[in-house]
Amino acid sequence: MKRVVRVPRHAVAERPFIVIWEATRACPLACLHCRAEAQPRRHPDELDGADARRLMDQIAAFGKPSPLFVMTGGDPFQRADLTDLIAYGTSLGLRIAVSPSGTPTLTRENLTAVRDAGAVALSLSLDGSTAERHDTFRGVPGVYDWTLDGWRTARELGLKVQINTTVTRHSLHDLADIAAVVKREGAMIWSGFVLVPTGRGEQLQSLSAAEIEDVLHFLYDTGAVLATKTTEGHHFRRVALQRTILDRHGEQPETGPLYASLRARAAGLGLFDGEGRAVRRPPMDVGSGRGFVFVSHTGEVHPSGFLPLSAGNVRHHPLPDIYRGSALFTSLRDPSLLEGKCGACEFRTVCGGSRSRAYGVTGRTLAADPWCAYEPGSFGYESEVRELLPS
Repeated sequence: MKRVVRVPRHAVAERPFIVIWEATRACPLACLHCRAEAQPRRHPDELDGADARRLMDQIAAFGKPSPLFVMTGGDPFQRADLTDLIAYGTSLGLRIAVSPSGTPTLTRENLTAVRDAGAVALSLSLDGSTAERHDTFRGVPGVYDWTLDGWRTARELGLKVQINTTVTRHSLHDLADIAAVVKREGAMIWSGFVLVPTGRGEQLQSLSAAEIEDVLHFLYDTGAVLATKTTEGHHFRRVALQRTILDRHGEQPETGPLYASLRARAAGLGLFDGEGRAVRRPPMDVGSGRGFVFVSHTGEVHPSGFLPLSAGNVRHHPLPDIYRGSALFTSLRDPSLLEGKCGACEFRTVCGGSRSRAYGVTGRTLAADPWCAYEPGSFGYESEVRELLPS
């Protein structure tokens, strides 16, 4: 049977699917949503080269297959030892991706250096379909052009490229146009980052649950022509299951005016013209503390970069011990502890809602995700839902 949702090949209680390390908070941009509230200079207490090597040793200690290791920021190109660290991690057998900011550091020389050191992928942010829209969000003129130049260069160099778009009030009605840019330029995957109110993002206007639902259905549609995923949009997995079942029955999902507007705009742009993807990319069933772990610039271990609760520090305790045994992480891996709608939902084992957003809005990590419109039990097709849920 075709998988609708993918699961990691190993137990997520034992080994994360992905480890993200905030290599530095230094960054020359001033993005409106920045989780890290990035600063122009590096923090004096951030992990140094020796600390970073010990961290990678700890990641390798999880065993094979090693988690994907992503070096993010801030802007990791602000570290002079970046390529040395990539080479060290590669020597340990880690698969390494780099997530730089769209700045003048995205040169062919720098991108060639990270590729030659062993990095296999690059992720870049695109939060507007035009220079004016993207640069306004990122707070610095020229970012759009630097991003596209770096994107094209990375692809020429053979690096896989992921494009991230933050779903905010700013980008909401531009999503079809952004998707068209991604399709035109080519990318391994397009990821919709559903806003979490933390860092500078606390100042941005919230979206409604109905708007997020429409966005998720639109992202599902784009999966026919682009490899598409979400970050902090865990209910995208629920949408994928629902849409698969509705397609079987020749039925359409219940959607709102935003979905209709995005679909109409996408059709006008020819987004769905021509051949689609041969195989739709199923979303991966991972979440905060459940296949996903974030290490801050100072070594604090969080279930997500958007969930500012620490379960320990890699300077004092090995990452595998923190990930496997801390009370914070083990609670997030137990769907029976979920509260409210999330706890009652028949999709809780594959979705579970955004724990980061629940904490950001309510202060409780296990509360219901306030940006989910679904009412538990309202979909029906119980036997087909059970059939498609990952075992």
